[in-house]
Amino acid sequence: MHPEPHKADFWKPADGQAVDCFLCAHRCRIQPDGRGVCRVRENRGGTLVTLVYGRVIARHVDPIEKKPLFHFLPGSTAYSIATVGCNFQCGFCQNWQISQWPRSGAGEMPGETLDPADIVADARRHGCASISYTYTEPTIFFEYARDVAVLARDAGLKNTFVTNGYMTAEALEEAAGWLDAANVDLKAWRDEFYRKVCKARLEPVKETIRRMHERGIAVEVTTLLVPGRNTGADDLKGIADFLASVSPDLPWHVTRFHPDYQDHETPPTPADVIEQAIAIGRGAGLRYVYAGNIAGSQDTVCPSCGAAVIERRGMGVSRTRLRAGACGACEAQLPIVVA
Repeated sequence: MHPEPHKADFWKPADGQAVDCFLCAHRCRIQPDGRGVCRVRENRGGTLVTLVYGRVIARHVDPIEKKPLFHFLPGSTAYSIATVGCNFQCGFCQNWQISQWPRSGAGEMPGETLDPADIVADARRHGCASISYTYTEPTIFFEYARDVAVLARDAGLKNTFVTNGYMTAEALEEAAGWLDAANVDLKAWRDEFYRKVCKARLEPVKETIRRMHERGIAVEVTTLLVPGRNTGADDLKGIADFLASVSPDLPWHVTRFHPDYQDHETPPTPADVIEQAIAIGRGAGLRYVYAGNIAGSQDTVCPSCGAAVIERRGMGVSRTRLRAGACGACEAQLPIVVA
């Protein structure tokens, strides 16, 4: 039996029993009986509720590298959870069956009913070092993620988001108290792409990346390279220059696209486009640029001596020369969080 809808945070009353939600950058004004862009926050009689609290649609034990997080607890496992829903509407979403479910499904939100303590206990049973809020957009199940995360911290576990970065400054300020790391999707450099493809805007994502870094959250960034849409040299240089301005130590994952959901016409990303993005990233001064969904360029190389500090194969670490966060060859300190 599903729990009753949970009262949401990050909202205030508006005129005529409407409510203003300020959890994400859409900042929806939601009329009575209406829902926000995410379709999982509903105005019931002038009170905003979340329809997905405690309703877990997916949970798995993953290598932390799958997130992908390469500089955070490398070689460890992450207990990964999600509810249905997303505040973006990307036509090539690889998890569309669950992220977009509330836009097409009817009735109660699906999912296994689990208390926050259940998640933490199971993560510990599986020997995980962290809990990852992932697969869909964790911002839209923020209240549940927070309640799990606080218990996780008490149990000695870390917390990570895999996110589109569309949370507000208000939400991020609260998350900074318990969020240890995040992989943020920076999907393109043009606002036009965000408006057309994601039904969102670029600037809030950039602000989230910068704010996370300033608050000490370990940030990595992923860009899914969609041929002909965000792969121009100017687009890639814009992203690389921005990330380097935040920190040259910010890892950038440039990832291969494959057709999915509503986009079956665009071909997979050619390998030379991935290599071009890596070269542009390095040319902009980024010290750590990685290829995703394709073989090659996944090892972490010490920028001081050139030694391969962490070697990766598939979704895991095959060999490491990391010693207490430093290069085992030259002892240079590296921006990698270790247990």
